[in-house]
Formats: sequence, C-alpha cells, structure tokens
Amino acid sequence: MHISQGDAESVRVFRSRSSDKATNSLQGKLYNYFVKDYPLVLSSEVLSQEVPYIGGRAEMNFYVEGLRFPDKDFDGLISINLSLLEPISEGLPETPIFTDKVVFRVAPWIMTPNTLNPVEVFVCSTSDNYQFLKGMKNLVTKSGYKLKICHEYVNRGDRWMQDELEFGYIDSPHQRFPVVLDSPRDGKLLDFPYNELLGPDFGYVTRVAERKDVSSLDSFGNLEVSPPVTVNGKNYPLGRILIGVAFPTATKGRNMTKVVQDFLWAQKVQEPIALFSDWLLVGHIDEFMTFVPAPDRKGFRLLLASPDAGYKLFRGLQKDGHGQAKLFEGRPVFNNIIRGKSTVIYKSCIDWNRDVLKRELGLDEDDIIDLPILFKLEVEEDKTYRAVAFYPDMVNMIVLGKNLGIPKPFGPKVNGRCALEAEMCCLMEGLGLSCTFIDDFASYHKLLGEVHCGSNVLREPFAFKWWNLEM
Repeated sequence: MHISQGDAESVRVFRSRSSDKATNSLQGKLYNYFVKDYPLVLSSEVLSQEVPYIGGRAEMNFYVEGLRFPDKDFDGLISINLSLLEPISEGLPETPIFTDKVVFRVAPWIMTPNTLNPVEVFVCSTSDNYQFLKGMKNLVTKSGYKLKICHEYVNRGDRWMQDELEFGYIDSPHQRFPVVLDSPRDGKLLDFPYNELLGPDFGYVTRVAERKDVSSLDSFGNLEVSPPVTVNGKNYPLGRILIGVAFPTATKGRNMTKVVQDFLWAQKVQEPIALFSDWLLVGHIDEFMTFVPAPDRKGFRLLLASPDAGYKLFRGLQKDGHGQAKLFEGRPVFNNIIRGKSTVIYKSCIDWNRDVLKRELGLDEDDIIDLPILFKLEVEEDKTYRAVAFYPDMVNMIVLGKNLGIPKPFGPKVNGRCALEAEMCCLMEGLGLSCTFIDDFASYHKLLGEVHCGSNVLREPFAFKWWNLEM
C-alpha cells in the first residue's frame, strides 16, 4: 500500500486487527497476537508499507483519517494505491503485477441554519447582563433545550459568544460529530472553543490571519448560512453560506479576511454568497437579516431590517394620534424622528442585499418579511459614517425551533402595549412562531450588539448526506 508525499500531509491510514476474518485461523491468530489494535500503515513518515497477506479467504479493514480540511491549497481529494508485487530474486526489485487506486474526499466542514433543531444554547455570564441571562434561561427552558453558560472566569468579560465561534459538523458514512470554527477575532473568549469544546467527539478548526488583516467583519455574526434552496434548477440541499464584505467597487473598506473566505469556499458543499455589510458600524450581516422556519412555501422566511417598514409603522401611529408616545420607556419622543438622507442610504444598502439574496437563493417577495427597524449614523475616528440600530435590532434574534428570542425594542406604548412588539408578534405568529422579548438594552444594545450577538446554538446536522452532492 502506498501514497504520495503530498497526500500524506493530509491523511493517515490505519488498520484494525480486531476486524480480521481469516479462515486459516492459525496464521490470523498469530498475526493478531503480535499487532496492536490499530497499527499505523501510512503517514507522512511512512509512504509505503507491505500489507501482510493472511491467506485463505481473509478480510482486512483499513481506516483513513483526514488530517486537514479542504482549503485553497488542498482540494480535499487524496489517493491511496495498492500494488501487487512479485519477487524475482534476492537483490532485484520486485515486479509490479497489478495496481489499483482509491480516491477519497476529506469530509467538509458544514454549517447549520436556523431551521435545524437546536441541541444546546451557549451564552456568557458577565457582571452586568443579569436581565439578559434571565430572559435567555426562561426562553431555553421553555423551548426544552440545554443551556451552557460560560462564566466570567472563562470569558473574562467578553460577552460576544456569536462572534467568537461558529458551530458546524463533519459527516461520514460511519461517524459524524460537531466541529467548531474559531474566529480570528481572538477576543477574550479566544480560549473557550479550544479549552471548553474540543474533545474526543467534538472537533476544532481555526484559520490564523495577520492581525493587521483582521477587522470587525471577521467576527462570526458576519457568517450565516441559509436553509436548503433551489436556484434556477440547481439544488443546494445544505443551504448556502453568507458572509459580509465591503461593496464590490469600494476602493477601501473592511472585508472578511482572505484565509477565512478561502476556507469557506473550499468546502464546496455550501457555495458562499457575499453580501454588503461594511455600511454598518459593526459590519455584521446578522444586523439586517436572519431566517426563521415556516410551515409553507420553501420552509422558511428571510427576515430583513426595513427602515421603510419602521417609518410606515410610526407614521401610522402618528396619524392615529399617538405622536407623543415615547421610545425607550420615556426617553426620546418619536415625533422627533425625521426621515433624512441617511435613511435613504440605509434602504439602498439593504435593497442591494435584498436583490442579491433573491437572485442567489431563488427567493420571491413572498419569501421575505420586512421588519420595522431604524438605523442612525455614527461617526468613527477616521470621520467615516456608518450605521447602527436606533433601538434594539429585532432581526438580531435567536431561533429555537418555533420559539424566537427577540431583543426587546422598548418602542412607543399604545394602549399599554409596545407597538414594535405588537407588530413583530403579528408578523411572526402567522408562521406559527412564538415571540419572547429579551431585555438586552443596557448590556448588549448600548455596546452595539443584541441577542444573536451574545448567544450561539449547536444544532442537529442535516439528514442529507453531503457525498450525494455532485461536485
């Protein structure tokens, strides 16, 4: 059995003595007696090795271990060769009589969308997020899932669980298990994925980037995946990865670092789509979009932030005589919200992404729900203007089956009820979804994040097997 030096960097081969089924039992027993349970056959140090012939009607099982994921410099394919050699005489090379080759593909890393069932929810505990944590505990308990709390001695004050890591999995005909992708953002949570998640049945992968190349867009609130879709007759049964980047024609701007983009493209089974997110101060796609399950059409809806829907809601309230109702439980009067040029800019940015998502995911307008969300301009140190959510950004939610954990928007109260919450419930309950509003105002929203940014969900894998895809 032999392998090339190049392939040996990506794979190792073992065999199992316990699975030998030899009919000439004496030779088989002697062989089994002297060999360890899983002897190494091929590796980067051993490129070829004689495979013992047990004799008679015998069977040997071999095990192939992938050592690295597909990437820019590795297409995921490796070849293992078996040659039958005939000895001529002592001192002369053996003569090959027959050679066969088997090609393997290393299992890709696969992301899981909101439409798959949750297994466990992850959040951080900090000195100031009691209200958020209380709401998350109630939601997860009601939904019937497990909650893993990362305490402050581990997170060291870094509350952004979504931004540090992305859960996925690998699958093969004989085994599958979760694998966490660790972001190059490397905040104070940087040790959590490796120290707390990695184990015998839980994998870990990361991509290291130059610090100068890492921006806010490398946090994984900027990495999502769609549910399964069909686009112009092409099927994506594992969905499509979504990332946020600078606008294609921009001469400057922030981008997700190249090593992460190369890794995502190399997996092949969830062909990525690039969206424009650099118009946002934080720059994450989860600030303006998410997916929720639905009982009809394609099995999901795309939720998009919509300043138009926000102003329409507020104008309706104003027209009905509620113009003096206050946002944030008594802070600014929403009569003073003025629609200006910045709103037109936000709308154009979201509409550009809307068109991309419709085209690349094969969506119709009926597959999209607009949420009433307003943005405002913030000025950065370099005098660049970018957008942040004006009130808690309801699209930045956690999806647990039919239960949604939504940032409590603290909108104007009409007849004793928050008008924004009422609108959100009306939109979601038509899909059979239940809305729970979680107070993240002080501990997340004011720090430019929301519920989704501060949580993460390990989900069940797809039933569909990736090796049935045409690649």
